[in-house]
Amino acid sequence: MKMTLKTLSNILYTIVIAVLLCALLVVGLSKASGNEVNVFGYQIKSVLSGSMEPGIQTGSVIAVKTGGDMQRFSEGDVITYRAEDNILITHRIIEVENNGQQYITQGDANNGPDVSPVLSENVVGQYAGFTIPYVGYVFQFATSPEGAALLMILPGFLLLGYAFITIRRTLKQVKHLLQEKTMDAK
Repeated sequence: MKMTLKTLSNILYTIVIAVLLCALLVVGLSKASGNEVNVFGYQIKSVLSGSMEPGIQTGSVIAVKTGGDMQRFSEGDVITYRAEDNILITHRIIEVENNGQQYITQGDANNGPDVSPVLSENVVGQYAGFTIPYVGYVFQFATSPEGAALLMILPGFLLLGYAFITIRRTLKQVKHLLQEKTMDAK
């Protein structure tokens, strides 16, 4: 029973540390690259609105394939582009104008097309069809100043807690061994 508990404790500890290290890595990469996390040629983006629901849910993380000719897209493709105020938007192309120099876009959940056409030079990339629901909320929090601070402090507290538990367990074992030795000496 004790061995099973110890094994479970070690597995849980390893998982928690791995998750925290991954979160720190994502936050670190995000901050270092100006919130532009690239993984194997794909940028990871958080979806903050419901304009593309039900296909892409609010709070999801999506992969966007960057690079290449930004005039290559056709009707029906989902692209991510920079709008005014440097805001990123992911919408579907409903019409291609001027041989791909401009796109008319619309969110799947919206009643009409977007007001302004998208210039090809404002396109960041194409939605790769990969989405993970709800992770975007965590990603957004992790890249905020409060989230980044928490992700820097939390692992330290967890390691201190684990060290405290390990030291306490070791002291109990030492105490038990000393008691056995004194009993054997009598």
